Amino acid sequence: MSEELVQTLLGAVDEKRTLAGIATHARYRPPEGEKVFPPTFPLDGTNAPTPALVGQRLTDEHGQRYMVVREQQPHEIGRSPDDKVQYLIEPRRIAGETREIVVLDQVPSQANRMEAALLAARDAGRIRLPLFELTMTASDGIPMRLTSLEFPHRFADAYLRDSLLDGVAFDRTPVGQRLRSATAHDVRPLFAYSPESLIFGAWDSHRKGRSLKVARSYSSSVIGMDPQVGQRRSGRMDPNNLSGAVKPGHNGTDWAFVASGEKKKGERLSEVGHGNIAPGVDHGGVVISQAQRSGWLSLAGLAQLRFGDAGAEAAHLARAALAALALAADRLAFDTVSLRLRSGCDLVRTEDEVALDAGTRREPLQVDAESAIAAFHELAERAGQAGIPMATDTVALAPNPALAQAIDYALSRADTGEAE
Repeated sequence: MSEELVQTLLGAVDEKRTLAGIATHARYRPPEGEKVFPPTFPLDGTNAPTPALVGQRLTDEHGQRYMVVREQQPHEIGRSPDDKVQYLIEPRRIAGETREIVVLDQVPSQANRMEAALLAARDAGRIRLPLFELTMTASDGIPMRLTSLEFPHRFADAYLRDSLLDGVAFDRTPVGQRLRSATAHDVRPLFAYSPESLIFGAWDSHRKGRSLKVARSYSSSVIGMDPQVGQRRSGRMDPNNLSGAVKPGHNGTDWAFVASGEKKKGERLSEVGHGNIAPGVDHGGVVISQAQRSGWLSLAGLAQLRFGDAGAEAAHLARAALAALALAADRLAFDTVSLRLRSGCDLVRTEDEVALDAGTRREPLQVDAESAIAAFHELAERAGQAGIPMATDTVALAPNPALAQAIDYALSRADTGEAE
């Protein structure tokens, strides 16, 4: 199957290609009788949601439709009582009709899931990829590992910029300078050390000087159909019905008890994990008729990648290798009977298809993770032989002193919930 896939992908990225892209489509249902919980987003505004508005679909000052999913509580940490919390709900044209949908997983989140799947496969020895690996041990012994398949901004990430390679600032090392030399006219450095940046996109916005933007060539998202908002009441009952207050201590471990009747200023017992919490209104998820995941590998996007003065055959092989890597990431992450997007958002797959899209016709493509990985290995090796190599080694990095201090504080000293 892998050799057939190699030939298919070479044809797909040919300069005389007849295909627009490679599409993936899957349908899901929630577990029997279950609601699903989409991601929530605060929406700035001056009108606080009230109980009477919960469940209603409103329009904000920018024309964005949203559904009020819960009343905002004034005591909630880090949020103003004037904030609205919303699900992303909008009309879409699907199969020729307008349907209301709720976003269950957006493009950046889906990309992160695919990168996590690639990292797991690499750690297991299933796929050969370049990797930057930043490690340290915090002062309390907690180990930290962060890789280039986890960096938020991929090749352009601040973690990479603020790391050391053999004691030298990364940007001053040969590999760092090679990455920094990438331009829109020559992405060979990214192909060599950060191929995920060419698939999922990246923007070198933090460094001074040349600012390289790489548009994503692969995107995927998950939506729920015909959402109906639910309700939920949540609280906590203390088994001993503890009441009173506490004098703040360090990290919630050395607090002192203050009886309810004593006139001493203190915090609630719930701040250190004890006592009752009265039931309150929380966002209650949605009922959906089904969920759909749609993915798109843009062959036009791959065609726009430029490889400097490399020969046409080498560039052709490099584009095909990237297409195979995108398919491998998709199949590793999503070719499974069920998905868990977050707590309360399990989805059971009922349909799955990968297809070659020629605009007026679609042809099914038989591909699984192993065949995509095998095709990627062959195409990457052939691209290297033709003059556009891809690294496969792990580059070990350490944080610079300032970053190490920030990481250590976050791992061992920062209060729970503390944020910038």
